[in-house]
Amino acid sequence: MKALTNILTPILGLLPHTARQSSPEPQPQPQPQAAQVQPPSSCPDYSTYAKTRHPPYSSGRHSLSYQRPPPSCRTFNSCIIESFITNMSSVITDPDLYRLFQNTYPNTLDTAIKWHGVAANNSAEELTFIITGDINAMWLRDSANQLASYLPFLTPDSSRDSLASLYRGVINLQSRYLLTSPYCNSFQPPPESGIPPATNSAASSDTVFPPYDPAKVFECKYELDSLASFLQISAQYHSATNDTSFFGRFQWLDAVQIVLDTAQKMMTPTYGPDGKVLDSPYTFTRMTTRTTETLANDGLGSPVARDTGLIRSAFRPSDDSTIFQFLIPSNMMFAKYAGDVASIVHAVASTPVPGAAEVQPPVGFKLSKELSNLSSSLRAAIAKHGIITLPMTLDSDTTTATDEKMYAYEIDGFGSFSLGDDANMPSLLSAPLFHYHLSAADAVYRSTRRRILGNNTNPYMMRGPVLNAVGGPHAGPGMGWPMASIVRIMTSEDDDEEEIFGTLKELVAGTDGLGLIHESVSSWDSRKWTREWFSWANGLFGQMIWDLWKRKPELLKRSYQ
Repeated sequence: MKALTNILTPILGLLPHTARQSSPEPQPQPQPQAAQVQPPSSCPDYSTYAKTRHPPYSSGRHSLSYQRPPPSCRTFNSCIIESFITNMSSVITDPDLYRLFQNTYPNTLDTAIKWHGVAANNSAEELTFIITGDINAMWLRDSANQLASYLPFLTPDSSRDSLASLYRGVINLQSRYLLTSPYCNSFQPPPESGIPPATNSAASSDTVFPPYDPAKVFECKYELDSLASFLQISAQYHSATNDTSFFGRFQWLDAVQIVLDTAQKMMTPTYGPDGKVLDSPYTFTRMTTRTTETLANDGLGSPVARDTGLIRSAFRPSDDSTIFQFLIPSNMMFAKYAGDVASIVHAVASTPVPGAAEVQPPVGFKLSKELSNLSSSLRAAIAKHGIITLPMTLDSDTTTATDEKMYAYEIDGFGSFSLGDDANMPSLLSAPLFHYHLSAADAVYRSTRRRILGNNTNPYMMRGPVLNAVGGPHAGPGMGWPMASIVRIMTSEDDDEEEIFGTLKELVAGTDGLGLIHESVSSWDSRKWTREWFSWANGLFGQMIWDLWKRKPELLKRSYQ
């Protein structure tokens, strides 16, 4: 805590004493809706608001719009985040870069905390429903990462109007979702919120096993990273707060057990030792003209081999179906956070929580051991099956090619693999950010990164005068994802800083004057983009500015005109 204070003090300035103190333990609330966060009906719809420009405009050549809603229309207000944003104006010299940071970093708090309250059957159980942005549903992956943007400011706090309460509410609601439909990726508002379920016309023709209730589930694409995201937000909250007792109070341990059970079931291969086709624990088909929106083989997906030790993923983080179901970056992420959560489970089993449902220590220790073992075995499986050897790509300084090792993007265990990466996260490019590697200097990671970002070495590396970034079939050829550019900056160890500078300059210039981070942008025309309101990508941009301030603050003093 002292180290964090030393880092924040120069930026935050002098905050009011009361803003730095934890509030007393929250009191029971007889009416769950009392904590509901809903802007007044007079507030503009942000999907419409984000598509148009609003003064005052930034003074740089890009004249970026101001995109924050009025304070009364914001869905959550945090004094410490507001102070950080204000004081960064003296750190960031370029007016367009500052405006982009000013708009994007608070976007989740400003617009996406759709409801924050308590469970109907337990007034101590906080719940937070966070929408992804222009889609009125809560993704497990997105909601975990939307709050991760504010992780540097997360401290122990029992008050209901704190960042810590938002975290607890997301963890509790994700636990409920996983216990309801563990193979699904996005969910409807909780009944306590009073918000009606959203309609997903794209899913109207879906045939999914196990079946789900559309009143509770928005979409049921099984993505391994959704399970890993629940582990991620749990590990991050515990690391920042050391609040072990929280994890023993409600349904978290049951949800962790479901996550483990689901992951183990999804290690089922296509064929048994006798060649018989095995029953798959999950199948998915959709009536669509896009091959990436459904699974091959009547919903089974492409076959996978036995005895790899890897976990299948039917869909990617970008919501496209996998070509080969052993998706390496998602297995990496699951391995990392399963190990972290194993320690939390062990701590919960070792420390009984007064007033909580009794957890039998042997059961908790068994779950902890199973998570730890799976984490270790996944790392071994990735090293054995996920690393491939290819001829080194030639560049201007190389006259001979030698072999180099790198991570495959997807494999099937039979010897087939695909190269490339996900434009979303987790990706191979982002592996150092979730600490699968100790450093971005890892040799296999560096060769993988070089091929992902190389010229003519990645089928979905988009190039052009506007944006040079990883894309994917979700938005199609020619559409790079700014999120991938942000990850590129955060994983760059470029000593001369030109990779970071050039990539950041593209991001500043590539918002079509709106001052928000879009899902994808044409590499050749900044007026062509998808998703006007992508909350996670906005927060990630602010997270990247925080990272640069820590690692390379001199870059925030440069001009990006």
